[in-house]
Amino acid sequence: MAKAKAAPKSKSVSKADLVKGVAEGADRSKTDVKAVLDHLLERISGHLDKGRKVQLTGFGTFEVRHRKARTGVKPGTTEKIKIPASKYPAFKPGKGLKDRVKK
Repeated sequence: MAKAKAAPKSKSVSKADLVKGVAEGADRSKTDVKAVLDHLLERISGHLDKGRKVQLTGFGTFEVRHRKARTGVKPGTTEKIKIPASKYPAFKPGKGLKDRVKK
């Protein structure tokens, strides 16, 4: 009787997992891959900080979106509070990523 594959311990992938996988696949050191990944993430963050979109064709687009100011209710009470306008990072998947995830 064949053994069933063990279920993965976690459904999330850490930065270390990504670095290890890329290092093995690209035949590079983990140190080099980590440095490139850190630099890439810093560049994406820097562009978002300046209000720019970052488009990775086939993968998706990182952008900054805006929330309008609004009135909310303080949890645990009925006190109305003003919630200021804010900006937040967002990701919109590209067609290639959407198609891959659908499989």
